[in-house]
Amino acid sequence: MPRSASDNLDFDAAPITRQKLSDQVFDRLWDLIASGELGPGDMIPSERVLMEKFDVGRPAVREALQALANKGVITISHGERSRVNELSANAAMDQVDEIAKLLLSSEPSNLDHLKQVRKILEAGSVRIAAGRAGPEDIRLLRALVEKQQAMAQDSKAFIQADIEFHVAIATMTGNPLLQTVTRAMLNWLCEYYKPILYWPGRESTTLAEHSKLVDHLEANDADQAAALMRDHLNRSDPLFSATAT
Repeated sequence: MPRSASDNLDFDAAPITRQKLSDQVFDRLWDLIASGELGPGDMIPSERVLMEKFDVGRPAVREALQALANKGVITISHGERSRVNELSANAAMDQVDEIAKLLLSSEPSNLDHLKQVRKILEAGSVRIAAGRAGPEDIRLLRALVEKQQAMAQDSKAFIQADIEFHVAIATMTGNPLLQTVTRAMLNWLCEYYKPILYWPGRESTTLAEHSKLVDHLEANDADQAAALMRDHLNRSDPLFSATAT
């Protein structure tokens, strides 16, 4: 008997596996949250109700709830029903924070990749900020430069003030994702901050560039602000290293 042409098709013949019950419960609850049927602050139905609704045992329900909690989607409190969390950019970044740090520590070249991403992100952010900068924004940035200047003798405090300055520029864009990603990215970089002790005057150089950057933002000069930001970050590259100094 001749075989049809379809018998010769090359396709994935991996066995079809049955999805775990807890995964199915997870997917159902995830869909309820994603659709808004369960919103921030809402209580998740009790374990007993979920068991009856999905026709599964308690272990499947508990495993699904724990998986949602691990992703930061719900909060499980002892003696109370679980609640849906307020979803935000910060919550999303919290979920990738440890993985990002592991990625950086496991492969040194990823630090250079992160520096590259920083330049692209911050040069773009400062352009947007230049178009939106108002008097109150400029007052805040100048106050942050003064605050950083006061920290010049404390290396750790100086870099934290530096992060605060750059995050403030990202905040000026009005884009909460840019603000959150910038803060996370700079905190990851901070783990590799290794001040070059033989470079005299690096703090004063940083402060002078920050002050000039504020001038460009005050003048709403996006081109000059972006150019200075690129130069500023190129100069600071050696301060972040995956190797011992």
